[in-house]
Amino acid sequence: MKTGFMIVALTIGLLAGGMTGTSPAADEVNVSSGGTMAGKPLALHGYDAVAYFTDGKPVIGDARHTAVYNGAAYYFASADHKKTFEANPVGYAPAYGGFCAYGVGVGKKFDGSPQHWTVKNDKLYLNVTADISRKFAEDLGGNIKKAEKNWGTIEHKAVGSL
Repeated sequence: MKTGFMIVALTIGLLAGGMTGTSPAADEVNVSSGGTMAGKPLALHGYDAVAYFTDGKPVIGDARHTAVYNGAAYYFASADHKKTFEANPVGYAPAYGGFCAYGVGVGKKFDGSPQHWTVKNDKLYLNVTADISRKFAEDLGGNIKKAEKNWGTIEHKAVGSL
C-alpha cells in the first residue's frame, strides 16, 4: 500500500515539476499557461508569427503546424509558414520574447497581445493594449531603443521580480 502511494506521489510530483515551466523559455518567452502536444508552452497565444509579415495581419495558427523555438511551441496557419519560420526563427519570432515592447522599454515584462502589433525593420513588436500600442508608435524609434537597452538586463529575469 505504501509503495503504491509513493509511486503515485512520485509520478504526480514529476509531472507537476515538468509542467511548471522550468525551461528558460518560461521567463524569456511570453508563453500561455498549459501545455501543447509538443510538450512545450505555447508562444504568441497560438498566432502564426509568419502571417504578420506575409498576410499583414494576425492569423491564428493550427497545432498541426507546430515548431519549437527557444523552448516554446509556435503554431502556424500552414505547413509553408512553419517551414519559413524554421528556416529563420530569429527573423520571425516576436521581439523581446513576445512581451510588450513598450513594457520592456520601461523595464517590465507585460503580456504582448497578438492583436496589438507593429512590424518595423523586419521585426515583430507586440504591445499589451491598443492604447499602449499607440503610445509605442508615437516614438517608435526611441521606444525600440529603450526596449533594446533594457532587454539585455531583464531578459533572464523572472516576470515577478520586475
